Amino acid sequence: MSMTISSLLAEYRIGKCTPRDVVAALPRDDEAYACAWISRVAPEALAERARRLEEMLREDARAIERLPLYGVPFAVKDNIDVAGMPTTAACPAFSYVPERSATAVEKLEAAGAILVGKTNMDQFATGLVGTRSPYGAVPNAFNRAYISGGSSSGSAVTVARGAASFSLGTDTAGSGRVPAGLNNIVGLKPSRGLISARGVVPACQSLDCVCVFALTVPDAVAVFNVARGFDPGDPWSRELELSNSPLPEGFRFAVPAALEFHGDARARQAFADALERLKRLGGQPVEIDFAPFLDSAALLLEGPWVAERLAAVRPFIDRHAEQMHPVVREVIAESGKFSAADLFAGITRMQALRKSTEVVWERADVLVVPTTPTVYTIEQCLAEPFVHNRRLGHYAGCVNLLDLAACAVPASMRADGLPSGITLIAPAGRDLVLADLAQRFHQRTGLTLGALGESLPRPDPIALGGDSVRVVVVGAHLSGLPLNHQLTKRGARLEKKTRTTARYRLFALPGSVPPKPGMVRDSGRGAALEVEVWRLPLRQYGSFVAGIPSPLSIGRVELEDGEWVQGFLCEGWALAGAEEITQLGGWRAFLARSHD
Repeated sequence: MSMTISSLLAEYRIGKCTPRDVVAALPRDDEAYACAWISRVAPEALAERARRLEEMLREDARAIERLPLYGVPFAVKDNIDVAGMPTTAACPAFSYVPERSATAVEKLEAAGAILVGKTNMDQFATGLVGTRSPYGAVPNAFNRAYISGGSSSGSAVTVARGAASFSLGTDTAGSGRVPAGLNNIVGLKPSRGLISARGVVPACQSLDCVCVFALTVPDAVAVFNVARGFDPGDPWSRELELSNSPLPEGFRFAVPAALEFHGDARARQAFADALERLKRLGGQPVEIDFAPFLDSAALLLEGPWVAERLAAVRPFIDRHAEQMHPVVREVIAESGKFSAADLFAGITRMQALRKSTEVVWERADVLVVPTTPTVYTIEQCLAEPFVHNRRLGHYAGCVNLLDLAACAVPASMRADGLPSGITLIAPAGRDLVLADLAQRFHQRTGLTLGALGESLPRPDPIALGGDSVRVVVVGAHLSGLPLNHQLTKRGARLEKKTRTTARYRLFALPGSVPPKPGMVRDSGRGAALEVEVWRLPLRQYGSFVAGIPSPLSIGRVELEDGEWVQGFLCEGWALAGAEEITQLGGWRAFLARSHD
């Protein structure tokens, strides 16, 4: 059973499995990775949640269409509130039980997702290693001797090993990207404020982002689209228009002129291979000075922003400092050396660094960096907890302070059997543009999913601009045909070529210019017809539909996988005198016959 969201939904639609089947099959007894969890939902509670979803589907056959995450199991990092479950932030003495879930969790459950548990993390989200937890160091999904990365260690490993379809983490200095890169999964780090952080234990509240871990980019985007939205309950939430301008065919990608891998030749080679793959996608490399980005990361990790970590949990630390992880306690204690004057100086310095990095976006469409410069064993990180941690954030630490969006995506498997990944970075609001490139890159890698050994599913194009409408076309709007430009000029993108169920009839409408067919539903005498599904930006939908001439109209079309999508249908009165061409299986076949 595949754990990708698209695969689960497809199987639910055709009745191949049920949510109860899925939650019953989730792995629970792997002792080697038990420390990836801090708390788990009881099997009987999971079964009851799944049963309620199944009952909803029996009452409403379109429930799956209304609930985009119907029956999809997910996990959340244990600094994110779930009503009735302890929030520990990996510190038992800090634990409390919230009455209300975080906004992001509420939205995901309202969309049909099934919460399966809360995951281990570097305590108080302070670390990039995944070893700073009293619940244990979470091992890498591919080699237990190596780190999984932090601070969202458990969230990444549960997805990589198929214990959840997706998970939520948090990202302040790379915690939603480093574990993704080290475990062969996708880590989508949204622009700050797009996903509400209400109900999240802060690390640096002005910079924290709720992030998404998933097996594929389309899955991560599906979760992002459900979870995002302005929340007045979060003081740092904001409304931000997402760019809908796709990258040009010959896009430019910036690369640091001086690359650092700390002597890791395998990591260097993996990144070089990734750059070649980007070139084959049409990318043109542009070398840049990465120093201002490194200065920004240093300002976050070693400057006055450390004091924001103290501000987040100061009442607890004042009473219970001795019950904290010693490394985390030492990191936060550094905040005492910064004054208010240091903070204002830091803010001014940060603004200057933002200005100096803006020139990059005049020369390049996207910045590409290794997700991590190297990888370490658990033993190495326990022996030297500071230097290795700092090195892991070499390319990641600058992103939130500079108000950038980022997407970590798998790139290759190294000769030693460990994953290697890259991170795509762009200005805030370019989240879906990054995801589109990440999806195309990921498809070219030939990698399997997480640590599961499953092949990547077929491409599922990213709908730029976020809000979009899917439209089934059957005739002159098909790719390369006379009216296809009405879609492409509105920014529509081909999602897939498929067929209807065997319940439709097709007719060549007489006198139409250009020639058009009419499709009608007929359960008794129909056949499966070739169609295309296009993604159309929502803001363009009205003008597109307004131009559809009678007798054509927009209705609901049933596809061969059981999914219902709106698309072109024809009014019955127009079929009088029309030639039926159902037997040909589609409009292209009719055109080919006409040209013979």
